[in-house]
Amino acid sequence: MLPGYVAGDHRYDEAHIDLEGLARFAGALFVRDEVVGIERGRKRVLCLGREPLDYDLLAINTGSAPRMAETPGAAEHAVGVKPIDGFAARWEAILDRVRARDGVRSIAVVGGGAAGVEVVLAIQHRLRAEIGAGGRDPRAIALHLLSAGPTILATHNARVRSALLRILAERGVSVHLNAEVTSVSAAGVRTARESFIHADEVIWATRAQGAPWLRSTGLDLDEGGFVRVDHTLQTRTDPLIFASGDVASLDNPSVEKAGVFAVRQGPVLAGNLRRAVEGRPLKQYRPQRSWLAILGTGDHYAVASRGRFKAEGRWVWRLKRWIDARFMARFAGLESANRSRTRPTRGTD
Repeated sequence: MLPGYVAGDHRYDEAHIDLEGLARFAGALFVRDEVVGIERGRKRVLCLGREPLDYDLLAINTGSAPRMAETPGAAEHAVGVKPIDGFAARWEAILDRVRARDGVRSIAVVGGGAAGVEVVLAIQHRLRAEIGAGGRDPRAIALHLLSAGPTILATHNARVRSALLRILAERGVSVHLNAEVTSVSAAGVRTARESFIHADEVIWATRAQGAPWLRSTGLDLDEGGFVRVDHTLQTRTDPLIFASGDVASLDNPSVEKAGVFAVRQGPVLAGNLRRAVEGRPLKQYRPQRSWLAILGTGDHYAVASRGRFKAEGRWVWRLKRWIDARFMARFAGLESANRSRTRPTRGTD
């Protein structure tokens, strides 16, 4: 729902789940802190601002973040689409600058995958609304999408790629292919081909990686810093530690960093944690070979992709809205549910 937030379709709170309320509903202790390491020998999770937490079993579900540190200047001058708090603050600041006509003439989005394509189109739609409302030419701010490869959306079929390339061109977004970014400065980005693209703001939507602190845990990690797991979602290094979602790396078959896999892994993880506690055999997670991806274009239009299938239109966008709303509705009303759980029954004191 991040592109919808950028495009102005969702408020910030509408695209978030009340994690503290969810934990309370589940009868879990909620700890708001940052994990900085794991002492596997002592079975402790190390936190930034509190005493370590002991564990018998541990599940790591920390997602992924853009890999920016290895590109000179990226950490200082670009903003990653994750974590959302940092990006949301930067995006609101960009909008304030646009409204005030404060020197935003060009924005570059780095990453030719689904995230980069959806975000740049959401930005274009939002800026058209913001700038057009002031009577200015919506094309006053140049938008650039940079892909390190020879195309965009490399994991999608050719018809989907063609449709999105058409939409990007229609919306005035400049697409740069084979444009691996080698450095970022306050003035813009430089690519491996030595070309320089001016950008007043740079948004990083590529090269995901696991949290840096995972490197000190001794767990087996892949080249992206993600935790290698087997089909029980146990880490290959330590049977007491599980991982799921983007932070998990599963081979045979490999699993993409897509939310649909995290959602499907959830019940397997929950069941296997219980089975491990009870000493029962664990079940295996089997990822689907194809899945439905719906790429929003920011203007109440979307393109659907699954294997060789492709569809587009406003009805696809409505389908996406329905899927998102149905998922979020599962977590609505947690406060009232919590209150009903703690309400005394008649005849008790």
